[in-house]
Amino acid sequence: MNKFKMVILVVSVLAFAKAESQQTPPTYSQEGVDACLLKSTLLHPSTRTINQSTANYDLKYVRLELDTDPDIARISGTTTSHFEAVGDIDEVIFDLASNMIVSQVTQRGMFLNFVNNGNDELVIDLPAIQTNGVLDSLSVTYSGNPIASGLGSFEQTTHNNAGIIWTLSEPYGAKAWWPCKQDLTDKIDHTEVIIHTPAGNTGVSNGLLISETTTATGKRFRWQHNYPIPAYLIAIAVTNYVKYTDLVGSGATALPIDNYVYPEDLATAQASTAVTVPIMNFFENTFGPYPYRSEKYGHAQFGWGGGMEHTTISFMGGFSRSLIAHELAHQWYGNKVTCGSWQDIWLNEGFATYLTGMTVEHLDGASSFKSWRNNANNRATTPVDGSVYVPAVDTLNVGRVFNGNLSYNKGAMVLHMLRKKVGDTHFKQTLQNYLNDPQLAFNYAKTPQFQAIAESTCSQNLTEFFDDWIYGEGYPQHNLEWNQVPNGIHIVYRQLPSHSSVSLFEVNLPIKITGTNGQEQWINLEIGQLNETFNVSLPFVAATVEIDPDIETISKNNATALDLSDAFAEAEFILFPNPTASNFKVITQDTDVIHLIIYDLYGRVVLNYKDLNANYPNMNFTAPNTSGIYLIQLSTNKGVQTQKLVVL
Repeated sequence: MNKFKMVILVVSVLAFAKAESQQTPPTYSQEGVDACLLKSTLLHPSTRTINQSTANYDLKYVRLELDTDPDIARISGTTTSHFEAVGDIDEVIFDLASNMIVSQVTQRGMFLNFVNNGNDELVIDLPAIQTNGVLDSLSVTYSGNPIASGLGSFEQTTHNNAGIIWTLSEPYGAKAWWPCKQDLTDKIDHTEVIIHTPAGNTGVSNGLLISETTTATGKRFRWQHNYPIPAYLIAIAVTNYVKYTDLVGSGATALPIDNYVYPEDLATAQASTAVTVPIMNFFENTFGPYPYRSEKYGHAQFGWGGGMEHTTISFMGGFSRSLIAHELAHQWYGNKVTCGSWQDIWLNEGFATYLTGMTVEHLDGASSFKSWRNNANNRATTPVDGSVYVPAVDTLNVGRVFNGNLSYNKGAMVLHMLRKKVGDTHFKQTLQNYLNDPQLAFNYAKTPQFQAIAESTCSQNLTEFFDDWIYGEGYPQHNLEWNQVPNGIHIVYRQLPSHSSVSLFEVNLPIKITGTNGQEQWINLEIGQLNETFNVSLPFVAATVEIDPDIETISKNNATALDLSDAFAEAEFILFPNPTASNFKVITQDTDVIHLIIYDLYGRVVLNYKDLNANYPNMNFTAPNTSGIYLIQLSTNKGVQTQKLVVL
């Protein structure tokens, strides 16, 4: 999900049609689509995170049958859930907002006792003990006007005088509009969403459109999704959509990208969404096949200013290229492999943000990608504190979980730093191995699991890297002082971390050295201490030293300086007078000056004095006749030293 200013929509009708419960679930495959979301303005704070009361069962199949009218802010309907007992259980608890009214709960035609306990829980008594591993089902019929929370949950509004309803359940909003298991531990293996709506409207959801039929009251849309999916990625949107399709590839293997847009925006949308095809090709070539190729990908326009990556159908408030890339990237990172807790949200959002940057690199080139990194680094270093990894105490703070500076941009820049640390080949392989790990694919992952895969792929210990950049807060400020030494430069390095949680950010720091005649040399300083020195060999006289000018690392307020204070301390000599208008002397004690060369700042030799002890016993020299700054290089019996001379 990408963060944008949200246009708040008010809830509409979702009338759930009563669905008959079954003793055993229907046959279904292990294919399916996950969803992706967008984060923005917080409506109402969430009250609770993972519900431990729902841990005693494993969801296998869920069917939502909904009656919807996009002009009415109300919902009613029936959900049927097939679940397997984890241990011996005598009750089932669903997450459901307390304002929703449950009219009945049935199991194979039998009415069960239930209570909405006022803590957003629907507690259902089972008629008998359901033993461990036994599969059964329940149907819940309910109604009400969902209260928007978190990032929107369930909204109803209008566009061009037409009504629209849409859902956006991340992170804790699914319970606002349907009885669910709202956690990050149990993906539903198979889902079916049936939407009834008045004529003239289209109901959109995850997966494949199995059927579209005319009813006495309007239209019925039946969607089926055959891949594991968490509750927050299940979504619906209903309005007077116009549909068009872009194709990735051709023939029998072509992948449809189905776009559902407002009629008034059809022309602009068609022009904008075409870029999805080359982005899809790039992602498939880089990370592997689109995870839900047996179903579809698509976009559904909705009333937010950003987008949400619902599996197989991203809800879009606009159609900018960056938003299209971000939400598509989530189908791999966030949907196929989903963060295993809201502390690990960077595994969704940092990854999707970085893949947006990689799209810039792929389509626009290195210069544009550098500009993208500059913006990402500026965002990442806006706060002086804050970690990529969300502290446990902040997981109910939706604004902190979806912090654009930290979860998105800092997470993205950390991935770029990992790429530079391990190299492009190992980085690409790490991302592929992460997606294809049998424990993680179409399941959940946490940060230590990604770290372990990266370490195994790259044969590197990355503990320090993750401790500094993922779990640690803040960023480093780098300071360099440098001076000329024989055959190179001497660097004095100092680091100032912005937050006390990290005593030292260990980093391979890129340095660009430019010579007086335009020569260039790049080096990496392996920073292992807050204060250390480096000697760098150069085939030219240095004019400037720059810290990470291509923005390959996270840092801020870096500074470099040419250190002249002690350049000649060991040789014990100075240039006098300095500045000078004509002549100058070299004043020294116990040091023999053998050779003196005067360079201009372009590295050109202006004057060359040889055999100084024989011919210049008083060390008096004529300065260049053009005003400016010059570099005086002296070869002595104690080594080569360089000093700056100002000619007025």
